[in-house]
Amino acid sequence: MAVICSRHGAQYSTLACRHISSGIRTGRKIKTGYKIFLDTENLQQSKVRTTVFSVFILALGPTGQGADAKPAWRVLQPGLEYASIDIGTKAEFGDDRLHVVRVDPTKSKLIVLLTSEVGGNGHRAEEWCKERRLAVAMNLGMFQADHRTNVGYARNGTHVNNKNWSASYKSVLAFGPKNKGIPEAIMVDLDETDSKKALENYETVIQNLRLIKSPGKNVWQKQEKRWSEAAVALDDKGRILFLFCRSPFSMDDFNRIILSLPLGITRAMHVEGGPEASLSIHTRSVNLDLCGSYETGFTKDDLNVDQWPIPNLLGVIRR
Repeated sequence: MAVICSRHGAQYSTLACRHISSGIRTGRKIKTGYKIFLDTENLQQSKVRTTVFSVFILALGPTGQGADAKPAWRVLQPGLEYASIDIGTKAEFGDDRLHVVRVDPTKSKLIVLLTSEVGGNGHRAEEWCKERRLAVAMNLGMFQADHRTNVGYARNGTHVNNKNWSASYKSVLAFGPKNKGIPEAIMVDLDETDSKKALENYETVIQNLRLIKSPGKNVWQKQEKRWSEAAVALDDKGRILFLFCRSPFSMDDFNRIILSLPLGITRAMHVEGGPEASLSIHTRSVNLDLCGSYETGFTKDDLNVDQWPIPNLLGVIRR
């Protein structure tokens, strides 16, 4: 049965809404601090401990002066770049920054890890990176009450995590081409003609809630609900973007922000919100573990500084 989810103001299955208030959320203890590592050419690893999450990001240096600023991209490995952008909104909570990982899938390999396939009960993004030698890890998408099954359709090779297509989810990410001569990764809108046919040519196919449809159209209306956001996007050069913003926005506002930046975004999907939203980067030059906090109707504060376990993730293999 479909319901209107109080968390995201959109239509979901009943199971999808259950996990929002499940024990995995309410049973977690919020810590008073966190650790962050920066391993740059001229800086040894160091620990920073604080109750205010936004303080640490200053160590990375300024990369923008508002929405009109050009991102200062930092190369993490071939085909993988990172930028931290000052979005200039003077947000009430969070660090007022958009963290972007840009992946050229022809040079850096995307990967999906599903607990239904690899076993276990899920890990924090940081742990996924360390155990699987990943350069980047982010939530794959919202999951159902069993804490294993993606809400939307999900297939990785021959392993099917969820065989059912969600009628309300209109965005699909696919990568791992089966044939030569086609893009390494695509994102399609399911309300376009023959969109599913293109997905048959890819090993990995993941369906999620749509934020932006091609060619860069915001599909969300104004609403009061807001949350920290983890999202995945496609740009006009076929690159995949991992987007993370701790500062909470409605999805209409979030879409307007990312479309105003010089990122070339053509399509985007929501993968998680609130304290469960996560992004970890572990490379030779940057080690960074980010988590969300604020979520209307759940955690209306900026106190969470601990990543939460996630059962399924989208990542980039470390080179």
